[in-house]
Amino acid sequence: MAQENIEGQEKELEKEIPETSEAENTEKGNVEEGKRESRKEKKEKSKVEALEKQIQELTDKIAKEKDDYIRLMAEFDNFRRRTSQEKLDLVSVAAEETIKGLLPVLDDCERAMEALAKSEDSQAAKEGTELIYGKLTAYLQSKGLSRIEAMGAIFDTDLHEAVAQFPVQEEEKKGKVYDVVQTGYTLNGKVIRFAKVVVGI
Repeated sequence: MAQENIEGQEKELEKEIPETSEAENTEKGNVEEGKRESRKEKKEKSKVEALEKQIQELTDKIAKEKDDYIRLMAEFDNFRRRTSQEKLDLVSVAAEETIKGLLPVLDDCERAMEALAKSEDSQAAKEGTELIYGKLTAYLQSKGLSRIEAMGAIFDTDLHEAVAQFPVQEEEKKGKVYDVVQTGYTLNGKVIRFAKVVVGI
């Protein structure tokens, strides 16, 4: 009897507990599968984002390195140009100083030729002095030396240095160079010695 009661109670319990249908089980499985896929997608998405971030960082780093390299090359190029220019300037200044030192010799040659032209000395002395003067002027001209032709020119402070003024009667001679006391010279277009002149007023 007790046995029958127990079996009866079990049956009643089985009736009370609802049986899960196959459809419900499938639905639960689908939900769990969906959750797993969602987690997997999130993981993949975070991996993709991390990789994209890494790519962006590397791209920025490469761009910065490239910019630094271009700047360094530009600085080096400027340094090379500046150094070359400084060397050229140094050579030019040295040549200018040497030629400036030879100008008094050139002046002395001109004075010697003028003195020999007026004197009764031998023709050989005149020719020898002219030969030396000619060679010296030819050499200096090959280095870029030019004479400033001042006689009769309008007085120009960029080329001439007035040492005296001389009153003149003719109107067209006023403001012009009346006499040259010392010849002026330019070296490659730059004045290295102003022509010392007397200006007509």
